[in-house]
Amino acid sequence: MTAASQTANARSLASLVEALKNPGAYPHPVGRVEVIETHISFVLLAGAYAYKLKKPVNLGFLDFSTLEQRRHFCHEEVRINRRLAPGLYLDVVSLGDHDGEVRIQTQGEALDYAVRMRRFARHAALTETPIDRTIIDRLANQIAEFHLSLPAAAPESPFGRPDKILDPMLANVQVLRKSPLDPDSQQRLNQIEHWTRTRFAELEPLLAARKAEGWIRECHGDLHRGNIALLDGEPVIFDALEFNPELRWIDCISDLAFLAMDLREIGETALERRLINAYLERTGDYPGLRLLAFYQVYRAMVRAKVSGIRLAQHPEAAADATQARSQLDHYLRLAEDYTKNHQPQLLITHGLSGSGKTWLGLALRERLPLIQIRSDVERKRLFATASHDPANQSQPPALYSEETSRLTYQRLLALAEQILLSGCSVLVDAAFLRAEHREWFRALARQQDCRFTILALKAPPEVLKARVLARLKRGDDASDADAATLARQQEKQAPLSAEEAASAIHLNTQSPAEIAAFLQNLMRDNTEPSAESGLN
Repeated sequence: MTAASQTANARSLASLVEALKNPGAYPHPVGRVEVIETHISFVLLAGAYAYKLKKPVNLGFLDFSTLEQRRHFCHEEVRINRRLAPGLYLDVVSLGDHDGEVRIQTQGEALDYAVRMRRFARHAALTETPIDRTIIDRLANQIAEFHLSLPAAAPESPFGRPDKILDPMLANVQVLRKSPLDPDSQQRLNQIEHWTRTRFAELEPLLAARKAEGWIRECHGDLHRGNIALLDGEPVIFDALEFNPELRWIDCISDLAFLAMDLREIGETALERRLINAYLERTGDYPGLRLLAFYQVYRAMVRAKVSGIRLAQHPEAAADATQARSQLDHYLRLAEDYTKNHQPQLLITHGLSGSGKTWLGLALRERLPLIQIRSDVERKRLFATASHDPANQSQPPALYSEETSRLTYQRLLALAEQILLSGCSVLVDAAFLRAEHREWFRALARQQDCRFTILALKAPPEVLKARVLARLKRGDDASDADAATLARQQEKQAPLSAEEAASAIHLNTQSPAEIAAFLQNLMRDNTEPSAESGLN
C-alpha cells in the first residue's frame, strides 16, 4: 500500500469516527460519545458499549491496510478474547451508509468494521485500582487454567522456534541503539545484550525442548495490568494480541512473565512471587522456571524500547524527553536486575500435620526468592488428581501407601533439583518424618553446594488436632490429613539427629512473637543480590 493510499484511508477513517460521535448513529441509547485514540485504533465509548475500529495502517508487525484485513482481524480479536472475556467481547459490527448518514449496522455493504464490547469504567483496570493477594490468587488460577486448556503449536509450525524467540529480543536492542542514550544507559544496554546472547546459547536446547513438549500455545501475548479489569470483584483479562500470531503463539511462561514483570515494575515484589508460586503449583511447570528471567528481561526491554522511541521522537520537547528518559532508565534497570544471580538455598520442613508448614511457606515465598513445593499437591499430581482440589475423603487408599510416599519424596527431590538449577531457592513443604527422606535432600544440597536448612515446626497436640479438623471442615486445602493421620504420624516420626539439629531452626508456631522474630531475622540475613530466577 502506498503512503498516499494510507493517508487517504486515514482521512476516510477520521470522517467515520467524526460521524460516529453522533449519538443517533447507534441502535441503542447513547448520550455523549467519547473517543480514545491509540497508535493502531480508535475506541468509541457510546452508552453501554465500546466500539473499536482499526486504523488502516501497515506497521510491519501488523497490517490493517485493507478493508478485508480489518474485517478479518476484528473477527480474530473477538475469537481470541472470548476465551478469557466472553462477557466483554460481543460481536463484529459494520459501519454502513444510511441516506448519507453513517450508522452501526449488521447487514449491508460495509464502509468499515468494528469490534463491539461491553463498556466498563476506566478505574476498573488494575493500573487504576489496588491489587491484593485475593486478586493475585484468582489471576494465577485463571491464567494457569487458561494455559492448560490450550492446544500446543503444531511441530511443523514456526512458532516457538529458538531463532523466532531470540530475534525480537535483539530487535529491541537495535531500536534502543538509535535512541539518544546517556553513557550509563548505553553501558547497561551493552550488558543486557551480552547477557541475552549468552543466556540464549545456554537455554537453546531447553527452548527447543519446550516446543517439543507442547508448551508453545496460543496465549494472550500482552498480559499486563492494563489489560486486566476488576469487574464485579473478579479479574477479567482482555485485549489479547490479535494482529500478529507470532506474538501470541508463545511459551506459556513468557505469557506469565509479562504480568510478573509488570508487578515488579510497580514495586509489588511480594505479589509477583505469589503469582509465580501459585501458577507453578497449579500447572506443575517447574521446568519452565529456568526460562522465567530470560522472558522477564525481554518484557522489560519491550517497555524500554517504547520509551526509547518516544525519546527519539521528542528530543527537543523538554517535558516529554525527561519523562521518556526516566522511563527508559527505569526499565533498563529493571531488565538488568533480572540478570543478576544469588546463591540459592534448600529448605525443608519437619513437622506433624497442623504444625503450620504450608502456612509458614506461604509467608516465606512472598519474602524470599523461593519456590514452595508441597507433598500434598505433588502426591495427587502423581495420581493425576487435580492438585488444587480441596481435601477429598474418598481418595484411593494407594494415595497414602508407603510406595506412594516414596514416589512422592522422589518427585519432590527431582523438582527441588530443577528449581535450584534455575537459580532459585526452594522450600520443600512435607512432613519429613523419616530420616532417610531428609538425608536425600541434605545430599542434594551438598551436590548443589547450597545452604541446607530444616524448619522444625511444633505446636501442642491439642492445637495440632484442632488445626487439622478446622482445615478439613473448611475444605480449602490439598491436605487430606485428619485426626487418625495425625495419630499415625505421632507414632512414626523420627526425631532429628544431632547432625540434623545443627542445620535446624526450631519454631513453636503457636507463638506469634517467635514466628515474627524468625521472619525478621530471615529477611535481615537474606538481603542478597537479585536472583536470576525472576523471583528476586
